[in-house]
Amino acid sequence: MTKKNNFNAYSIIAKKRDGKSLTADEINWMVNGLVSGEVEQYQMTALLMAIYLNGMSVSETAALTDSMLYSGKTLKFKGENVVDKHSTGGVGDKASFVLGPIAAACGVKVPMMAGRGLGHTGGTVDKVESIKGFKTALTLEQFKKQLDKEKIVLIGQTKDIAPADKIIYGLRDVTATVESIPLITASIMSKKLAEGANGIVMDIKTGEGAFMSDIKNAKALAKSLRDTAKRFDKRMVTYITDMNQPLGKYVGNSLEIIESIETLKGNGPKDLTDISVKLAGAMIYIAKKASSLKEGEMMAIESIKNGKALEVFRRLIKVQGGDDKVIDDYSRLPLAKIITSFKASKSGYISSIACKEMGLHCVALGGGRNKASDKVDLGVGFIFNKKVGDKVTKGESLVEIYHNKNQAAVVKDIISSMGKEIKIAQSKVASPKLIFEIKEI
Repeated sequence: MTKKNNFNAYSIIAKKRDGKSLTADEINWMVNGLVSGEVEQYQMTALLMAIYLNGMSVSETAALTDSMLYSGKTLKFKGENVVDKHSTGGVGDKASFVLGPIAAACGVKVPMMAGRGLGHTGGTVDKVESIKGFKTALTLEQFKKQLDKEKIVLIGQTKDIAPADKIIYGLRDVTATVESIPLITASIMSKKLAEGANGIVMDIKTGEGAFMSDIKNAKALAKSLRDTAKRFDKRMVTYITDMNQPLGKYVGNSLEIIESIETLKGNGPKDLTDISVKLAGAMIYIAKKASSLKEGEMMAIESIKNGKALEVFRRLIKVQGGDDKVIDDYSRLPLAKIITSFKASKSGYISSIACKEMGLHCVALGGGRNKASDKVDLGVGFIFNKKVGDKVTKGESLVEIYHNKNQAAVVKDIISSMGKEIKIAQSKVASPKLIFEIKEI
């Protein structure tokens, strides 16, 4: 048992386990103790489960956010045009690679500090590291310098920025404590505030493949995030968007890089293009480069049409040591060599896709992690040839599975599961609504 300043981990865990509110001092002691090593990771894991089960008050959430924020260094940038975007994660969500270059092409400074895969969702850092040589481990000095010069930078979480979150994030991923509004709020906002963004655009996913599976919880998270932004006097726009099926058609690390590049070339699927334009438009608006959300969206569309956004992405790859030739040659990415098709058992219309299960199938192939130490296979994944509402004929390939030679048994299981998880109806089904709510402060 760890004792100091009359606090000990056991009593704090027990207090939250019993549904009582923790004081700011107790929360701060636990977080600082985790970083210093005085509090064991298994003790923090117990507290995380107690928080997951019993929730946190507004004041507790604020205290947790502040403790995580100030557990490391914080950055500050002059000007209102430093704006970041964050997504709560989903299956096939590669929008950051599209909207970041769009916003930067329109004069926004975009400090992207991204994470790795969490649960059934893919991670931005894992995906971009499928580009050979791309360095996500930059120092804070390099981060600031590149942002000033290039208007865009993409790094993984450093040991200097919100180090408490880095530990807690990893623990949540492997202990089934991800889907908690206070923990999500503290994790997101501690990083975004520490990295110095003056404005934030939030993409809160809702649906079967999201951590916030129902709209009520998604709205509660959006409000929690806006309340935190207000407390720090930051501009924010929150979007609640659909995650009842994968975003775009490609799922898997290197596959999603391909689809992102295609979208920047103007050839992307409608849902990914639309959401990227909406979110980038909001970033442009918050940065005061546009007078309205609509004008920001028009500027975003133009940056795709004139090729400027694509060139920003090409430059980003090159500046961070990556192989920028992948923009024109996808064979330079580490794609799995074997492709097996899942075919339609009957004709009709796709009525639903069990989105979370698709993410878990990608993890089963090695495209994500079951435990923190797992190495991710960057080349496996899926291409969904059909989405909800699309017409299909019997025997048509619905999903192309990219896998390795030794994965026949896993693929067989996936195909068997997909037969139950991708449903086909006889009558036409409407395509799902993409955006449910937009609110700004």
